[in-house]
Amino acid sequence: MKQALVAVLCCAFINLKAQITPLNLIPQPVEVQQSAGSFALTNKTTISYNKAEAKVATDMLIQRINTATGLMLKAQEGKTGMIQLNLNANTQLGKEGYTIEVTPKTVLVSANEAAGLFYGMQTVLQLLPKEIESKSVIKANWTIPAVKITDYPRFAWRGIMLDVSRNFFTKEEVKKYIDNIARFKYNTFHWHLTDDEGWRIEIKSLPKLTEVGAWRVARAGHFGDRDAPKPGEKATVGGYYTQEDIKEVVKYAQERNVTIVPEIDVPGHSMAAIAAYPELSTTKNPNTFVNPGANIADWYGNGTFKLRYENALNPSDEKVYEFLDKVMTEVAALFPNQYIHVGGDECYKGFWAADAGCQALMKKLGIRHVEDLQGYFMNRLEKILEAKGKKLIGWDEILEGGISPNATVMSWRGVKGGIEAAHLGHEVVMTPTTFAYLDYNQGDNSVDPPIYAGLRVSKSYSFEPVPDGVDAKYILGGQGNLWSEQLPTARYADYMTYPRAWALSEVYWSQKSAKNWDNFSKRMEAHFERADVAEINYSKAAYDAIITAKMKDNKLVVELGSEIADLDIYYSIDDSMPDKYSSKYTQPIEMPDGPITLRVITYRAGKPIGHLITLKRAELERRAGK
Repeated sequence: MKQALVAVLCCAFINLKAQITPLNLIPQPVEVQQSAGSFALTNKTTISYNKAEAKVATDMLIQRINTATGLMLKAQEGKTGMIQLNLNANTQLGKEGYTIEVTPKTVLVSANEAAGLFYGMQTVLQLLPKEIESKSVIKANWTIPAVKITDYPRFAWRGIMLDVSRNFFTKEEVKKYIDNIARFKYNTFHWHLTDDEGWRIEIKSLPKLTEVGAWRVARAGHFGDRDAPKPGEKATVGGYYTQEDIKEVVKYAQERNVTIVPEIDVPGHSMAAIAAYPELSTTKNPNTFVNPGANIADWYGNGTFKLRYENALNPSDEKVYEFLDKVMTEVAALFPNQYIHVGGDECYKGFWAADAGCQALMKKLGIRHVEDLQGYFMNRLEKILEAKGKKLIGWDEILEGGISPNATVMSWRGVKGGIEAAHLGHEVVMTPTTFAYLDYNQGDNSVDPPIYAGLRVSKSYSFEPVPDGVDAKYILGGQGNLWSEQLPTARYADYMTYPRAWALSEVYWSQKSAKNWDNFSKRMEAHFERADVAEINYSKAAYDAIITAKMKDNKLVVELGSEIADLDIYYSIDDSMPDKYSSKYTQPIEMPDGPITLRVITYRAGKPIGHLITLKRAELERRAGK
């Protein structure tokens, strides 16, 4: 009798397991309990919300559902809907947490605040079939699997930075970018608005900033290798956001629970501002130009550099601080959040060292090192911001020369600056190049256009924002940064953002104990399919082979690997094109002498899936350090 009962229970468990399909949610919730069955969306489905603050998320959910399904669902106030978005008190959830309970009869989404409902709504959309991402009506089995979810974020700051200075993106493109990151529970959009290559925000009291500073001469080709402007050449490439544009984007972001942090990059990276107002620099050169992507600096192997053109504001000139006060007055009025990012990175001080005014200021202040002038500058700027009710945040170079305890630090040169800042009692946002720079190429340099360095999605996923020995209370969270030197279009910006922004969303939102690369990679692949339906571009470099070369006993040895576990790797060294009948990689390959070419491709289930990678012997030897 007992054996029969056990057999029945086992069969029931197997049948239940067969009915439960993976949910593929990104980022991974705190707690998920699946059960059998599902909720079906039909034209009889009703949707309600219990408080006025819940209406925005409810309307967004209905809009997404109706667009893809063709249903004509409408929201109603109250607690009678089959799908309900309710604001209820739950101390466990905090400001951004939520719960979801799906049964065959109801879908209940609850949160303490509107932000939590918004994130719960995004999870409900991920529970629906991938076709929900369609911009037009499509036929699908519109069901939501039965599940209980409890979810809340690990970190308060979950950000993405977009640089619109080096390449300008329109207001509509920026709104779409914000919408897409909000789907993955990012709550901060760092808007890099000014740099050497363009000033992108209207300042009404300083009209030349956009009349001159927003435009550069037309140039094609690789950024950093372009020609400087020629005498008399007109600047026709660029653009800027009016203050009405800014207000519109801020409102759009607020509706998606995204805070916009503007960046006005000073004192360095100010060439566009100086082109508009040359008197802001030490040399006051009237021929200063907005950089079209020319190489304006000599970089040395130890990270130091020398600028050929002046791009830093003059810290000894009181008119510079009058300029900054005008700029920050208008910026502060446009952005309601508490922070204004002031840059502070890569400030070349050679022109300061040669300037009599700067030398006189150093003597007056009793400072011996020109580097300390940046600390003076930042402290002056911080007082300007404080007078407008704002907090200063900047890249980790702002630690050089001393800053006030109230300043917040973004650690980009690895995590070292963040560790130092936290030990000094500063709040920190971790955004190191080694894990979070989305402009770095994602695969092999022979496939993706090479830039400063590479960063694979698995490396981003491995990031831990709280370093050992650091009090976690000082780590606000983290951020991915997308610089736009090599981003000619918004679609390519998406390609560089995803899937690494999906990986970082899980780093910043999900519990540390939930991290599992093999599990994430499967969910990532499911989101490839969703992105295809949504027409969002992304990189498939995770399918490509990883090729490592080294010298061993004076022989060139190559090792092949992949980020995704279940791929087969095939290669050739005989000038044939590899396929599944070629040599299959099983162990390191000792390259024979001679002018060989290595060709590598990945397969899954007998079908090619990765890019063909072709490397000549000279490149392999270079990678081996020979």
